Amino acid sequence: MNDKTLKKHVGSSFDNFLAEEGLLTDVEAVALKRVIAFQLEQEMKRNGLTKTELASRMETSRSAVDRLLDPENHAVTLRTLERAAGVLGKRLRLELV
Repeated sequence: MNDKTLKKHVGSSFDNFLAEEGLLTDVEAVALKRVIAFQLEQEMKRNGLTKTELASRMETSRSAVDRLLDPENHAVTLRTLERAAGVLGKRLRLELV
């Protein structure tokens, strides 16, 4: 990043900077996936479930659970998230803001 680009962003919010650079959507998606993976892992701990047990209850493979819990893997379907939440006694809630 050069001085001109830096001066352009002085005083702006980080979200504005990311939006202007065309990165905001990707950064938000990564952050959301990290939060979901963390929440699922916390619920697994509360319920005393291993990845293998979660996979069995979800009627899927252990590798699918690994992908679900991988914060870097963004290719997770809503159906998979719903099944995991249901097994853990939770509901998946999505909203547009």
